[in-house]
Amino acid sequence: MDLQLKDKVVLITGPAKGMGSAVTLAFAKEGARLVLAGRDTAAIEPVAQQARALDVEVIVVPCDLTQSAQTEALAARALDVFGRIDVLVNVAGGSGPIGKTGWETTAEEFDEIVQLNMKGCFNTMHAVLPSMIERRSGKVVNVGGTFGMRGRAGRMAYSASKWGLRGITKSFALEAGPYGINVNCVAPGMVDGPRFREKVCANMASKLGITLEDAMQRHAADYALRRVSTDADVAHACLFMASEVSRQITGVDLPVDGGWAAL
Repeated sequence: MDLQLKDKVVLITGPAKGMGSAVTLAFAKEGARLVLAGRDTAAIEPVAQQARALDVEVIVVPCDLTQSAQTEALAARALDVFGRIDVLVNVAGGSGPIGKTGWETTAEEFDEIVQLNMKGCFNTMHAVLPSMIERRSGKVVNVGGTFGMRGRAGRMAYSASKWGLRGITKSFALEAGPYGINVNCVAPGMVDGPRFREKVCANMASKLGITLEDAMQRHAADYALRRVSTDADVAHACLFMASEVSRQITGVDLPVDGGWAAL
């Protein structure tokens, strides 16, 4: 199926690692032109080079997403180079404290993850949407998380930030819908990768006195499909939400979790 993403201008935040890299290369393989944004441009460049090797145009823009002036400059740079922004994909985010109860979580830890996971997405949408509204066309894909749909003990701060992102997504969807703009949220469950293995599984293994492999299997057992999602699973969901195949879908949370949040 042709997703009609060739030559679309796609702005991606958090493109350097894990699912961000997978999302970036998935759009590159579809022939999209890319604006890659993040604080660590040196970490982004290898992914940018991989995308350029697929014969697509790529620019890398330094940006602290929690700073509104920088996200406004990011949008202006994308518009200056490409003339439009067709798709915004907000992948950038953090995990916050792991294994801490709400009362053990510090105010600083809570503020930090809310700033990144909520305000970061608000800032980019605030910067990008005016040009989409002017053209009466656009797609916004926020990468949330299933802990923002069911909650999770030991992950209060992260869960709160992703619940908040759902509200931001749904409100923007209602406001931008009359201008032909879709705003949706892709909600991964656990995604296999360094953060999952070295933080989440390692924390469980330490607490329960089990091996890392046993911890991974315990997480997989929570899901109907008995497997943990991959970066590619998340990337494919983002492609779907960014394409015209999903033209009549807006304001929704799409769990990519093998059957946990919605069951």
